[in-house]
Amino acid sequence: MTVTHDLPGAGEQVLLVGLGNPGPRYAGNRHNVGFLVLDEIADRIGGRFKAHKGGAEVCEGRLAGRRVVLAKPRSFMNLSGGPVSGTARFFKIGPEGIVVIHDELDLPYGAIRLKFGGGAGGHNGLRSITKSLGTQDYFRVRFGIDRPPGRMDPADYVLKDFSTPERRELALNIGLCADAVETLIDKGLTAAQNAFHGR
Repeated sequence: MTVTHDLPGAGEQVLLVGLGNPGPRYAGNRHNVGFLVLDEIADRIGGRFKAHKGGAEVCEGRLAGRRVVLAKPRSFMNLSGGPVSGTARFFKIGPEGIVVIHDELDLPYGAIRLKFGGGAGGHNGLRSITKSLGTQDYFRVRFGIDRPPGRMDPADYVLKDFSTPERRELALNIGLCADAVETLIDKGLTAAQNAFHGR
């Protein structure tokens, strides 16, 4: 029997979390793609981010007819869990209503994959969130950044800006990832997977 996971009912708020590191030094890094996708979604809903006591920059609005809270943790990536759980508690949103958007080394550049639950896969931001929430049962939207070339340390690679060829496609790929988030909210996980996993 296949178990499908979807977000809570239409009347419930959804928390969209973009992962990254705060400050201009990191703004264009591969590790900050979650922030970039949230910036695109904020533009779509006409919202602006403001500092929030939960520990994140927060923007509220409606996406695909749903009330959404966008959150960019103000902590560094490895400590994302505190701001995520704090913001979720403030808005009374359970783990099943949380969607985390993050970079993924094990996917080709620009590939988009959506899933519910699962391990951290070596991603320290996810590890911190899972620890703070006390569960791994939340949604993830993964944006492929590919593996580092040669013998480059992955920890160095994720903290470098996208390459010139990658930047040519970046706005398009960020837009597609935002589309995937919107489809997840509007039509559910299976529909979003069917629409975006073949790209």
